[in-house]
Amino acid sequence: MTTDPWGRVDDDGTVYVRTSEGERVVGSWQAGAPEEALAFFQRKYDALVTEVELLEKRLRSTDLSAATAMSNIDKLRTAVTDANAVGDLESLSRRLDALTDRAEERKVEQKQAQEEARGQARETKERIVAEAERVATETTHWKSGGERMLELIEEWKKAPRADRPTEQALWKRMSAARNSFSKRRKTYFANLDQERDSVRVEKERIVAEAESLSGSDDWGPTARAYRDLMQQWKSTGRADRASEDKLWTRFKAAQDRFFDARNSTFAERDAELRVNADAKERILAEARAEIPGISDPRRARARLRDFQEAWEEAGELPRDVRDQLEGAFRQVEDGVRRAEDAEWERSNPEALARARDTVSQLASAIAGLEAKLEKARERGDARRVKEHEDALEARRSWLSEAQKALDELS
Repeated sequence: MTTDPWGRVDDDGTVYVRTSEGERVVGSWQAGAPEEALAFFQRKYDALVTEVELLEKRLRSTDLSAATAMSNIDKLRTAVTDANAVGDLESLSRRLDALTDRAEERKVEQKQAQEEARGQARETKERIVAEAERVATETTHWKSGGERMLELIEEWKKAPRADRPTEQALWKRMSAARNSFSKRRKTYFANLDQERDSVRVEKERIVAEAESLSGSDDWGPTARAYRDLMQQWKSTGRADRASEDKLWTRFKAAQDRFFDARNSTFAERDAELRVNADAKERILAEARAEIPGISDPRRARARLRDFQEAWEEAGELPRDVRDQLEGAFRQVEDGVRRAEDAEWERSNPEALARARDTVSQLASAIAGLEAKLEKARERGDARRVKEHEDALEARRSWLSEAQKALDELS
C-alpha cells in the first residue's frame, strides 16, 4: 500500500483522499505503479488550486462583479467538494469561504458605487433639464436657443442612466421644455410677421413723404424734415427683407435728389462768398500780428473790437472754410480774454495774500524739517536722515515755485 499525507493507494488499486471526516474514495488505478496513481490525482488537486488562485487574483485586482464572483465560487465549491483528487481539499474550502466573504463585501461596495453613479446621473440630467427649462422660458435668441436645445438633447442621450422612475420623470420635464420652446418660437415668428406688416405700412408712409419733399428748395426746414424722417425710419423697426430693401432704395433716392440739389445751390453760393473769405483772412492775419504785441489788456480789448467790427462787416463765409476761419478768430479773442483774466489775478488782493501765506507756510515747514534733519544726523539715524532730506528737497522745490508766483503777483 502506498501512502501520502493527503491520501493513499490500496493494494487493490483503490485511491483514497483523507479529510477531517475520514477517508473518501476518489478513484482506482490499475495501469501502473501506486506512486503514479497518487501523482495523477495530486495533479487534479493542483488544477483546483490554480483555479482558486486565479479567482482570488481576479477578485483582488480586477473589477469582477460580485454576482460573477459568487457564481464562480459556487462552481469551484462544488468541484472541490466532489473532487476526485488528492490534496488538502479542506484548505481549498476555507479559501473559498474567504473568497465568499470578499465577494459579499464587493457586492456591498458595488451596490454603493451603483447608487452613487445613479445619483451622479440624476444630478447630471437634472442640470440638463434645468437648463432646457431655462432656455424654454427665457431665451429670445431663437437660433442659438434652438441649437442649444438640440445640444442638451444629445447630452441627455450620452449621459449615464439614473433609476427608471427618475429617468421617466426627468424625461417628461425635458420633453415639456422642448415643446414649450418650440411653441414660444412659433408664436414669436407669427407675431413678428404681423409686426413687420405694420412696419411696412409705416415705412411706405415715410417714403411717400420723403418723395414729396425731394423737389423742395426750402433748404433748412426740408433738411430738418429729412432728419426727422430718418429718425422715424430707424425707430420704426424692420419690415420683411424684400420690402425693407425696396423701400430703403426709394427713401435714399428721394433724399439724394434733395441734398444733391441743395449742395449744388450751396456750391454756387460759396463761390460768390469767396471774396468774403479773402477779406477775413486778411483781417485774421492783421489781428494775429498786432494784438499779441499789446501788453495792456485794455488797449488789446479796444483794438480787438475794431477787428471784430471789420470781421462782421466782411460778411458770410463759404462753408468749406467757415469753421476754420471762425475758429482761428476765436483763438485771437480767447487770447485777449486770458490776458484780461491774468491781469485781474495779478491785481487780486486775495490771490496775493494766498501766495504770501503759501510762501510763509513752506518756509516754516522747511525750517522744521532742517531741525529734524540735524537731530537725526546727531543720532546717526540713517533712515530718518534720508526721509528728511527727501522731504526738504520737495518742499524747497515747492517754495521756489511759490516764490515765483508771489513775485509775479507783487
